[in-house]
Amino acid sequence: MSTPIAAIATGPVPAGIGILRLSGDGVPAIIDRVFRPFQGAPMSARPDRVLVYGSLLSEAGETLDLCLCTLSRAPHSYTGEDCAELQCHGSPMVLRLGLSALFAAGARQAGPGEFTRRAFLNGKLDLVQAEAVIDLIHAESALAAKNAAGQLGGAVLRRTEAVYQTLRDLSSHYHAVIDFPDEDIEDFTLRAYEDRLRAAVRDLDRLAGSFRRARLITGGLPTAIVGRPNAGKSSLLNALLGYERAIVTEIPGTTRDTISERCELGGVLLRLTDTAGLRESADAVERLGVERSRAALAEAGLALVLCDGAAPFTGEEAALLREAEAAAPTVLVRSKADLPQAVWPEEYAARAVAVSAVTGAGLEALGEAVRALVPAPEQAETGEILTSARQADAVGRAKESVAAALDAMEQGFPPDAVLTETEEAMQALGELSGRTVREDVTNGIFERFCVGK
Repeated sequence: MSTPIAAIATGPVPAGIGILRLSGDGVPAIIDRVFRPFQGAPMSARPDRVLVYGSLLSEAGETLDLCLCTLSRAPHSYTGEDCAELQCHGSPMVLRLGLSALFAAGARQAGPGEFTRRAFLNGKLDLVQAEAVIDLIHAESALAAKNAAGQLGGAVLRRTEAVYQTLRDLSSHYHAVIDFPDEDIEDFTLRAYEDRLRAAVRDLDRLAGSFRRARLITGGLPTAIVGRPNAGKSSLLNALLGYERAIVTEIPGTTRDTISERCELGGVLLRLTDTAGLRESADAVERLGVERSRAALAEAGLALVLCDGAAPFTGEEAALLREAEAAAPTVLVRSKADLPQAVWPEEYAARAVAVSAVTGAGLEALGEAVRALVPAPEQAETGEILTSARQADAVGRAKESVAAALDAMEQGFPPDAVLTETEEAMQALGELSGRTVREDVTNGIFERFCVGK
């Protein structure tokens, strides 16, 4: 028996559409109490996955909204249980009153991630797919969305399932020969599985290594915006974000501390850090800001070096450019392109990307320069980039165990020693998909979800 749960599945602000979601035993009967079709039979007598127009009713039976309703019976639903959705107008008050009506009809409030948790427990999703749901919700770049969608489609499971099958074949063959010596079973030899185990190590190593690139599509590549005071760093940050995040004045040295925000540029998710202008200063606060700017540059995976295009390019700009290039891949940005431009040495003028934070000119070219320096991960389209430390740890332990099995085989250890390692690898892969995962791990995963998902 599964207690019916209900929740508002959309955001808490006014919107065009708001959704009430319901899952569990008795959902058709609950829906009949809160939704009245304008024509025909009640929802409980209708076929699955058909949108029906009607009235959403309050606890007292009064009309709250005119909405659409759809019903999906077990097991052909997201959670594997009877499910329903009410697609209302996105009034927070209407949704709250509608939710109260569902509670009065027999449902209870769903907890964070409870719909997806039920989908996992009912075998509709593996654990990586469940994690992909929250990754997809929080995706801030096209690459992040593609990777999450690929994981939700089972890309990681398909990759690891082949490895798991190899390990299971080896184990079951060995135990069959030992347990049924009188049966006509092909003799077990470790060497017969050597090539498959080596392929498994390669696949797992490639998958585990993808986690190192995950920050590029989830957290964003650390990117320092550096330059002399009044070069236009804060203006560029605001232009890239699309709103006034940093204070901009004509007074040099306005930015005293670092400011970090994420944005997508050239298809790459960047974690931009606007820094204080780099110069010598007698002001103690400004000197501290300069120190933090240099620390941000030292930790950056990409540097945008801004130089005032309306002013001459001096030895100070050249020195700053060299400092940035020693720290990270660097794009030279010629700012204030909307103003009359100064004459620069050809070697710098030719490589600079001219940008105007006022008009937006050059931002597309800046994105192209960033994309050229930070190519997209090859695996992003397939969904095979591991995005959580839990996933990377499980795959890493599986790879180590399979490698240890191969090593034991090469050193001539008995089959039992090899089998011990392969079964450890199977255990680790089981944790990845959720076959053998601990309850505290699943609790930690679904705590990241919001209510209604």
